[in-house]
Amino acid sequence: GPRVRFGPSPTGFLHLGGLRTALYNYIFAKKHQGTFILRVEDTDQNRVVPGAAEGIEDMLDWAGIPPDESPGRGGPAGPYVQSLRLELYGRASAALLASGAAYRCFCSPQRLQLLRRDALRSQHTPRYDNRCRHLTPTEVAQKLSQGLDCVIRFRLEKGVEPFQDLVYGWNKHEVAEVEGDPVILKGDGFPTYHLANVVDDHYMGITHVLRGTEWLASTSKHLLLYKAFGWEPPQFGHLPLLLNKDGSKLSKRQGDIFLERFARDGFLPEALLDIVTNCGSGFTEKQMGRTLEELISQFEVGRITTHSALLDLEALPEFNRIHLTRHIENQGLRQKLVRELQGLVELTYGDQQVDPDVLEKEYVERVLLLRKGHISLLKNLVSSDYSYLWVRPSVSRQQLQTISAEVDEIGKLVLGLMTRQAAALTVEELNKDLRSLQKQTRETKYSSMMQLLRLVLSGRQHGPSVAEMMVSLGAEEVCGRIHRALSS
Repeated sequence: GPRVRFGPSPTGFLHLGGLRTALYNYIFAKKHQGTFILRVEDTDQNRVVPGAAEGIEDMLDWAGIPPDESPGRGGPAGPYVQSLRLELYGRASAALLASGAAYRCFCSPQRLQLLRRDALRSQHTPRYDNRCRHLTPTEVAQKLSQGLDCVIRFRLEKGVEPFQDLVYGWNKHEVAEVEGDPVILKGDGFPTYHLANVVDDHYMGITHVLRGTEWLASTSKHLLLYKAFGWEPPQFGHLPLLLNKDGSKLSKRQGDIFLERFARDGFLPEALLDIVTNCGSGFTEKQMGRTLEELISQFEVGRITTHSALLDLEALPEFNRIHLTRHIENQGLRQKLVRELQGLVELTYGDQQVDPDVLEKEYVERVLLLRKGHISLLKNLVSSDYSYLWVRPSVSRQQLQTISAEVDEIGKLVLGLMTRQAAALTVEELNKDLRSLQKQTRETKYSSMMQLLRLVLSGRQHGPSVAEMMVSLGAEEVCGRIHRALSS
C-alpha cells in the first residue's frame, strides 16, 4: 500500500491547517490500506521549541488520527526526526558533489547580503548569482586549505520536465530562470528543507506527497534533485490553502486555531475533523456530522479542487452539537461522557455541597439523554442555567410563604401529580397539568405558583421553564426537593 507522511516543524502547537494536512494524509493511507508516517522536520534548529514534537504527536492521537510510524512509535524507516539523520544528508550531498550536480560555495554572508540589497534597490527579486558554480577544482582545494567556511549548493538546470500534480494537474516551474542555485547543506552540516525532504521521502519509501500548496512552486526543484540522484520520485498532490471565511490567512498569532485550545474548551475531535474537511473538498458529500469512517469511505483524491478552503469557525459549536448528540446516543461513548460530566460538576460546584446522589451514574446519564441536542458543549451543562441540576437549593418555608400562603397545598398538589405522572414526564404534558393544578388553588395566581416552584426546585428567580426543570430533575428528585422545602 501507499506510504504518506506528515512533516511538521516542531516550532509550536499543532494548528487547524496542520491538522487538515495530517488528516488528508491519514485518510489517504487508510483508504488504500497504506501507512501514515509522522516525521519531525527540525533542521532549522534556531526555531525548535522543546516539547513541541511530542505535543504534535499527542494531538494527532487526541484527534483520532495517530501515525503508524513516528518518533514516539518507532518503525522500520527511522529515525523519524531529521536532526538524527544528518549523516544521511552528508552522504547524499557528497554524492552530488562527486557527480558535479552540486558544488561548494564560499561566498560570505556579507556578500550575499550586498547582492540582496542591490537586487531590492533595483526592484529585482533577490537571487544568488551562482558565482562559485564556476570555481575550478584547484580554486576549491585552495579555499578549503585556507579553512574558509562553505555551504553546498545544487546546480539548477534549465529545461525542467512537467509533472502531473494530483490536484493541480500538469505543472512546471522553470526554477533556473527565476532563482539562483539553492543551498542544500548549510555550513553547520544541517540540510535545507529541499534536500532533507527529498532524501527522507526516498529512504522512507514515500509514494505520495500530499502537502500544502505553498510547496507547489518548489516541486520542480525537488524533481531535479530526484533526477540528479537517479531516484524515482513520488507522486505529488498539493492541498489548497485553509483560510478564514473572509479569505484572510489563519493567524497563528490569534492563538485560537491551535488544537490544544479546542481540546481545552471541550470540543470533540470529530467536530474539528468534520469542519476542516467540510470547508474543503475531496469528498462525495457535504453533510455535517460525518465520522472519520465516513470521511475515509467518501474520500477521493481526484475530488480535491484548487479552490482555497474557507473555514467558518463560528459554525464549530453547531458541528460539535451534532457530534455530541451522536456520542450521547452511543452506549459506549456515553459512559465516557458521564465520567467527564461528573468531573466537570465536581470541578465547578465542588465547594457548594454537591449531593452524592446527584453524581450517581443513572442521574447524570439521564440528564445527558434529556439535554441531548440542546447543548453544543458538554460544559454547557455546568453553566449557571443548569446549576439547579447539581446543587440542591436551600429554601425556607418563610421565603416561600412571602410568595403564596398556600405553600403546603401547592406542594401536595405537585407531589400528587409527580406520583401519577412519574412514568412519562414531558414538557408539553406538564405545562397542561400545572395549568390545571393552579385552578385547584384558592387564590394563588399561575405566575406566583411558577415563581414558588422555581424557587423550590432551583433556589433561583430565573432560568429554564419549571416544566423543563421537572423533566430534567426527574420525579424522584422533584419530590425530594418539595419535601425538604416543606419541612424546613
